[in-house]
Amino acid sequence: MHMRKLTGAMALVIALSAPSGAQAFDDLKYPNLKGQWRSVAVPTGLSSSSLQYDPLKPAGRGQNAPLTPEYQAVFESNMADQARGGQGGDPTYRCLPSGMPRVMSANLMEVVILPETTYITSFNGAGVFQRWIYTDERDFPANMADNPQFNGYSIGRWIDEDGDGRYDTLIVETRGMKGPRAFESTGIPLHSDDQTVVKERIYLDPADPNMLHDEITTIDHALTRPWTITKDYRRTPTRQPFWWKEAVCAENNEHITIGEEIYFLSADGLLMPTRKDQPPPDLRYFKPRQ
Repeated sequence: MHMRKLTGAMALVIALSAPSGAQAFDDLKYPNLKGQWRSVAVPTGLSSSSLQYDPLKPAGRGQNAPLTPEYQAVFESNMADQARGGQGGDPTYRCLPSGMPRVMSANLMEVVILPETTYITSFNGAGVFQRWIYTDERDFPANMADNPQFNGYSIGRWIDEDGDGRYDTLIVETRGMKGPRAFESTGIPLHSDDQTVVKERIYLDPADPNMLHDEITTIDHALTRPWTITKDYRRTPTRQPFWWKEAVCAENNEHITIGEEIYFLSADGLLMPTRKDQPPPDLRYFKPRQ
């Protein structure tokens, strides 16, 4: 009896200490996005659809990205550099984050829904990345340009599209991104002005609750028009999925940038060229051995 009274008293204290107007989180109002999500591989001749920005098309020129003539020339230069052994417009070789919208090309993904924020954690070969999508009816901050981020600043709202009284779709807009960023590892560029706007519709497949869709529209000055693609993710069929919670890109990164040149560190610790006839680094500050 004494423990029952004590428990009741503790519950009363917690209730009274809650912020005025606060409401309990009703999990049943939101779609069930729990678990582990994996990118759906599409047979495009590549081992994984996470390489491509649009998973329905081959990577590189096969994407048919609607680039302006200026940025199509940048892309062609990137492709030519990669053919010679360079990194050609893919900044992630330096362990920089993928950034939006490329971060959604995830091998694995976790979605956590809370009343005021939806969190998306993505896992790929470049690392583990976190997105905060604010759903508390805030506006974009006035000083957002003073602190740009690779994943940008995301504001979202949950809507009930089918009218059944339960949210089914998350509408997101992301701004405030910084570069360098690329759509995919082949070097499809985004504009250097970093004025990108990304809009998303994230929703479960009406016919398959284990299939998640993310319709992504990118508005960028490197494009002649908004570019819309859809990425699909399938829920891993296990209650205890394995999470790759740590990925330190710098740990095994053998690429070294000196000036404008990218070199490679060999297994015996010596500097190697990455392409044919590449000049050695400038050693003007090193005294030659006697």
